[in-house]
Amino acid sequence: MALQADHFPQSARIRTMDRIYEPEAYVKTVNSYWETTATPPLWPEAAGEISAETVIIGGGFTGLNCALELAETGHDPASIVIVEAMQPGWGASGRNGGFCGIGGSKLPVAKQIARFGEAETRRYFEEQKAAIETVRDNLVRYAIDAETHSRGETELAHRQKDADGFAAEAARMKSLFDSEARILSKAETVAEGLASPTVFGALETGHGFALNPMRYVTGLARAALAAGISCFGGSPMTGYRSAGGRYRIETPGAAISARNLVIATNGYSSDDLPRWLGGRLLPVLSNIVLSRPLSEAELADQGWTSHQMVFDSRNLLHYLRLIPARPGEDGPRMLFGMRGGTSASAASHSAMHRMIRRDFETFFPAWRSVETPFFWSGLVCLTRDLTSYTGPVPGMANAWLSVAYHGNGVSMGSHCGRLAGRMISGRRAPDAIPVIMRQPPRRFPFPALRRNYLRAAYAWYGWTDRG
Repeated sequence: MALQADHFPQSARIRTMDRIYEPEAYVKTVNSYWETTATPPLWPEAAGEISAETVIIGGGFTGLNCALELAETGHDPASIVIVEAMQPGWGASGRNGGFCGIGGSKLPVAKQIARFGEAETRRYFEEQKAAIETVRDNLVRYAIDAETHSRGETELAHRQKDADGFAAEAARMKSLFDSEARILSKAETVAEGLASPTVFGALETGHGFALNPMRYVTGLARAALAAGISCFGGSPMTGYRSAGGRYRIETPGAAISARNLVIATNGYSSDDLPRWLGGRLLPVLSNIVLSRPLSEAELADQGWTSHQMVFDSRNLLHYLRLIPARPGEDGPRMLFGMRGGTSASAASHSAMHRMIRRDFETFFPAWRSVETPFFWSGLVCLTRDLTSYTGPVPGMANAWLSVAYHGNGVSMGSHCGRLAGRMISGRRAPDAIPVIMRQPPRRFPFPALRRNYLRAAYAWYGWTDRG
């Protein structure tokens, strides 16, 4: 079945990706700590005429898992092509905080129930748990040493009223999801090595674990090569078209013809790949600083010795974890992340660096003199409805899209890549996944104003977080 011309014109070329941030958001250099811990394979550039069954745009968690799923379920690996603009793990997959946990939507549970019902909300929670197991299975299957640690996640109350609400939240977790949650008082957080003047209590759940994301994505990239999948890096898409029921994807050095197209570019997507996608995604900057190795005395001074994955109860949340010492290092490092920033310009990047450093010192006053030599940013992806989407691109034959994990792409991005592969092979129908995950993203009103909406939202969230 040929595609409609308004989706893929005969000579639609992209000279510059249609993205909402400044070019600095998409430069090759990341400067993350994770880059010092792993060496991803160097994929060659695509060259010449290439014929394939499936072409996957994006070499991160989603694209790699989709390709591996296809290769492991009867598809000829040589007929599966991954095209990556940079190299595997360059985007959010290789620069995130390494939280493999529950998540994928920013829609509160109460609103999930109101919109989709209790049964679908429970079903979605089970899918989130399955996503964690997908990652765990990958680590075992491909013998990836991703330096995993800890069990579960802990939410820290940044106000007393948030701590007071944890009892009701724990009760709902038990009644709705049959999931246990443990409440910690402020004194108990101190006793468990989570001491900070900004903490008023905590809620601990047992789902998930932490990992080194670059080592994980590197392991997936090596597994793809070992499976015989055709993997190309340094090959940004420069044009596309359709003819005779096949897609033709153009890169600087190649033209790739394929029956199936998978878009797995998430926060680094272009608004015109395909045109249907225009105005439907909102990439959001997330930022991380990482300390130098901390001594036992410094850990004791602050009272923070736990390696638990932690985030706080703010709308503009902080996420943090103490990373165990790697070989050759003389102590653990603190990873401290936060949402924020609506510009990727050099000046805005510097301003965000100052802001996150200020918050680091507020959170850990005993570490005001501790250096944080690493600072980097990346893009997570949101939708208007605050839900992810995995399924067919509306109005397009044999085109698939998996995007918008709302900051939880380690687990959900991996899992949804597998789901996309199963949909392509017919092993799982698109309507067999939770309804929350199969709502095509709606277009934002006046999409050119998306960053303006974000500025307004940040101002509102900042005000409510202080209340």
